[in-house]
Amino acid sequence: MLLIRCPWCGEREEREFHYGGDAAVKTPPVEADDRTWAHFLYWRHNPAGPFTERWVHNLGCRRWFIAVRDTTTHQISATWPFGANPEGSG
Repeated sequence: MLLIRCPWCGEREEREFHYGGDAAVKTPPVEADDRTWAHFLYWRHNPAGPFTERWVHNLGCRRWFIAVRDTTTHQISATWPFGANPEGSG
């Protein structure tokens, strides 16, 4: 069982959370062309190693946060609230 540390509630089981995707992906403006929207919807990186992701604690505080997860081991090395400085968070 994967344990995820919520910045507000502490460490909880994976089943309490929902994955929200790559934290680096930015939503294009509404007036963007079809090619831009297609790239946003269908093109994703699939790295091996540390990856910054969005997560929500949907069975807890229901807040969104950022996590750094190693895609080869699934170990989460850091979590922090949106907008917070990740230095010193964990």
